[in-house]
Amino acid sequence: LVWVIAMVKIKTCVFISGQGTNLKNLILKSRDCSFPVKINLVISDNKSAKGLNYAQKYKIPFLLINTKKKNYENKVLNHLKKNKIYLICLAGYMKIIPKRIINNFKGKIINIHPSLLPKFKGLNTFSRMLKNKEIKAGCTVHFVDEKLDSGNVIVKKMFYINNSDDEKILKKKTQKLEYKAYPEAIIKIFKNY
Repeated sequence: LVWVIAMVKIKTCVFISGQGTNLKNLILKSRDCSFPVKINLVISDNKSAKGLNYAQKYKIPFLLINTKKKNYENKVLNHLKKNKIYLICLAGYMKIIPKRIINNFKGKIINIHPSLLPKFKGLNTFSRMLKNKEIKAGCTVHFVDEKLDSGNVIVKKMFYINNSDDEKILKKKTQKLEYKAYPEAIIKIFKNY
């Protein structure tokens, strides 16, 4: 007799605002039976986010939210609960996560940021790096807490900046690293799961 041990995958929701390239990468990784998570839900604050095409392509339910609506987090929390979500991954999500969601998912929300935190928190990281004449760039996967880009670091990846690198090139190089760093961070979190 051959026993097949099915790994119970962690139900995960990915929040996006734009292209969704990290979402696509995570969906593809999650199809590997040894990868600990399964993407069960996608949430976006932007109805024209290209990343929603990946949700449709891979038949993953998605939710559009209007962050200007009062108490919109109730809708989000209901959907997370309904889909039995355990982990939230922010992937190019351009809004601050409300305190209520953070409190409901303490230690279960992670984000990827296109800089070597604590340097260059927030937006416009690449232009700020170039202005600052930085020698190193990279990305950081970290836990989300109530302070912007301040939670505990899980994984950092770096590269050296060339004199010829502009914002576009920095973005491209950083994204390449992000596709390695995000899955690595998830594996690291659930290694002993």
